[in-house]
Amino acid sequence: MLSQTVEYALRAMVHLASLPPEIAHSSEAIAQRTSVPKGYLSKILRDLVMARLIRSRRGPNGGFTLARSPKDISILDVVNAVDPFDRIRECPLGNPAHVQLCPLHRRIDEAVALIESEFSRTALTEVLESNAKSGVQCRSLVAPTAKGRRLKRP
Repeated sequence: MLSQTVEYALRAMVHLASLPPEIAHSSEAIAQRTSVPKGYLSKILRDLVMARLIRSRRGPNGGFTLARSPKDISILDVVNAVDPFDRIRECPLGNPAHVQLCPLHRRIDEAVALIESEFSRTALTEVLESNAKSGVQCRSLVAPTAKGRRLKRP
């Protein structure tokens, strides 16, 4: 249901939210920690910068940081930055007789609206807190080892 781009963006954002906000992290380090291909991640990070969800700094101490507190960034903010949901506004079949959405397409659009609503109410901090309480690590907080096994982040 969510695109690979959204999955990767969420991994990067949750990872950044879990780190000290004053320290910038390189795209290479983020890619390694989140198991996201570096080239793909670079495009996603650019979109997140353009959406003002993260900041980019150049130089030896450069890298990426969140642009605001994780409690002020929703999952929907991330989704909208990289691959917004397509809402159904008119008949997908192009039938001019369908002035209103048919029952099927109306229900599909209502389901998308519910997902948007839940994602807008869920901040990155909630994801981090859920990870801590459940003991289940989000994939973005688990780093691959050189041998392909995963280690829990310290």
